[in-house]
Amino acid sequence: MHGPTRDEVCLERPWPSAAVWLGLLVVAGFSGVVALPFGLVPGIVTAAVVLVLMGGVIVAGTPAVGVRGTEFVAGRAHVPLALVGEVTVLDAAGMRQAYGPGLDARAHLCLRGWVRPGLRLDLVDPQDPTPYWLVSCRRPRLLADAVESRRPAR
Repeated sequence: MHGPTRDEVCLERPWPSAAVWLGLLVVAGFSGVVALPFGLVPGIVTAAVVLVLMGGVIVAGTPAVGVRGTEFVAGRAHVPLALVGEVTVLDAAGMRQAYGPGLDARAHLCLRGWVRPGLRLDLVDPQDPTPYWLVSCRRPRLLADAVESRRPAR
């Protein structure tokens, strides 16, 4: 059995902004300063270990979102495109409203604070208690178009 071809995949990883990476460098630097009373080498090693570990956590925690084959994926979660109803592209203000006062507690969320725009994907499965997915992504129009073009006709 083969996986989806490149043409069937439209995924993105909403990587952290430069400010998040800069903040990581600052935290690692301060961690090294805390260890300086034990010597220069322990300070450098501490900063390097903090940088590698926290960087690894950030990279491992950045989910892939988008269309893979006949499914929409958001991290480890996936839903068949046949069960996706209306897809709404949200700008920063729309996302703030959607995950703030407009949030339904039953919604599936895949949000990253450093990514402002996103998508709302309404689900049409009557057996699923989840009314919609709210997903952070940098290119919501591209992903919405991929959903529209790849889901089966109704």
